[in-house]
This record gives sequence, C-alpha cells and structure tokens, in this order.
Amino acid sequence: MPVNLRRVIISLYLVLFVGAGLTSGIFLWQAREEYSQLQRIEAASRQKLAEALARLKEQERILDRLRNDPAYVEKVIRRRLGYAKPDEFVFRFED
Repeated sequence: MPVNLRRVIISLYLVLFVGAGLTSGIFLWQAREEYSQLQRIEAASRQKLAEALARLKEQERILDRLRNDPAYVEKVIRRRLGYAKPDEFVFRFED
C-alpha cells in the first residue's frame, strides 16, 4: 500500500499545530492563574495599606492632642500611669 506523501505531511502539520495549540493553551491558563493570584495579593496589600494609614492618622491625631491639649495629657497620665492629685485616692482593681 503506497504511502501518500501529501497525507503524511498534512498529518504531521496537524499534529504539530494541535501540539502547539495545547502547549500555548497550558501556558495561557498558567499565566491567567498567576495573574489572578497577583490580583488577590494586590487587594490584600491595598487593604493592609488602608488599615495602616488609618492607624497612622489616629496616631497623628493622638500625638497632636498630646502636644497641644494639656487636659488630654493629664487624662492620659492619670489613666495610664495611675497618677493622682494630692487630695485624691487611686483605687486599682484587677480584672
């Protein structure tokens, strides 16, 4: 049975085309998965950044009050360090 050279060449090109298509499809799928993962990481990083900026803003507000508000400074010292005025008593209860 004679082999048709044209049919062999067409079959070879078909196999190569299908193989190249599958290979590129696999690479494309992996790239899409990696891109999705990077998007999730970016979203998490943006959330952490927003939280850090909120904490920074709160800390800057507290620092500003400590610099400019003597009543707030007194309140912080009395609460955190347990200081009292000469005519006051401080009662400490354990939680």
